[in-house]
Amino acid sequence: MSYSRDLRGYGPTPPDAKWPGGARIAVQFVLNYEEGGENCLLHGDAASEEFLSDIPGAAPWPGQRHWNMESIYEYGARAGFWRLHRLFTGAGIPVTIYGVASALARSPEQVEAMLDAGWEIASHGLKWIEHKDMSEAEERAAITEAIRLHAEVVGERPRGWYTGRCSMNTVRLVAEEGGFAYISDSYDDDLPHWVRVGAREQLIIPYTLEANDMRFAGAPGYVTGEQFFQYLKDSFDVLYAEGQAGAAKMLSIGLHCRLIGRPGKLAGLQRFIAYIQGFEGVWCPRRIDIAEHWQRVHPPVRGLQVSGLSDAEFMARFAQVFGGVDWVVERAVLLERGPAHDCAAGLHSLLCRVFRRASPEEQRGVAESFAALGHDLDTTRAPDDLRCAVEAIARQRLSALLNGATQSERSQS
Repeated sequence: MSYSRDLRGYGPTPPDAKWPGGARIAVQFVLNYEEGGENCLLHGDAASEEFLSDIPGAAPWPGQRHWNMESIYEYGARAGFWRLHRLFTGAGIPVTIYGVASALARSPEQVEAMLDAGWEIASHGLKWIEHKDMSEAEERAAITEAIRLHAEVVGERPRGWYTGRCSMNTVRLVAEEGGFAYISDSYDDDLPHWVRVGAREQLIIPYTLEANDMRFAGAPGYVTGEQFFQYLKDSFDVLYAEGQAGAAKMLSIGLHCRLIGRPGKLAGLQRFIAYIQGFEGVWCPRRIDIAEHWQRVHPPVRGLQVSGLSDAEFMARFAQVFGGVDWVVERAVLLERGPAHDCAAGLHSLLCRVFRRASPEEQRGVAESFAALGHDLDTTRAPDDLRCAVEAIARQRLSALLNGATQSERSQS
């Protein structure tokens, strides 16, 4: 019985990212450009915006414009964007824009400045609205229109995607569109990784909701720029040390024009940029640069996927692990299987759970089967000792089976 959540990831030994030039960390800045794409009656929406502003406890106003909310978003486009543009171009750091297509269409001067600076403009959807209640057909149409409008406004289609206020279908629908080098609707890792969507291998570059100025607009959150700086600094220091130890990581930082673009908040970001510029081996790329690096240096590699096997395939492949005793694998296929079981530890856990549930007589039968196969096993031992011995032998047999499968795959490739 399989399911799709991946709680394993890279496991206990994540790969070294091997960033260009031997960088020990990739610090990637995202600037969300949402101003002009938010809920507003002027845009044909049913209510005003409620999300990510300096208005405490904001709620949508059905059928009414919210002047204060509109003016806060306008601040982001009118003043905040340009303050951030001066900061990043002055520091020589290119950023990735998450651009809401309808917001970009209403901001031609800002788009021109983004392009002149060499910034990547990824798609942030058609409108800055919730997608969780959209039907698949409605969301798919919104994705198609976002790409069309983005290309019309920017001059080329986006290669990266982040919805943000997404649905359970978003990642699959965007991957099925087929034209994206990466998707960032995930917060699940410190490194990019590949996911299988149908027959396609899709790169995921995880984003962040904590190293993010949105915490100025919620509780618990940041109150001063110094608090934001300290959190970013602590994040950088931990990941930089991991990079020095041979496992370089990525630090994503999320920004919004109407939030971090305010002077008191911006001061913390200024201090952080000055801080990291004092270190060797810091790479500040756009997200598309990370995607191209990962595709080249860490292309998708698929090993055994237990979570993708049918029950019949699972039983046929692993029946011999517990001495060919059928009831072990027959009961194991009834347990929940996921990506966490796509390794020796996961498979062993799955089979051992069934074995541990069994009666003493059934456990002894497995031990006798192992003894008949030539394993040195005293079947008269105490039940707990016998169980541990059987599980140890099963782990050895499983490791040998998986190593043999890996060598066979290599010889065929």
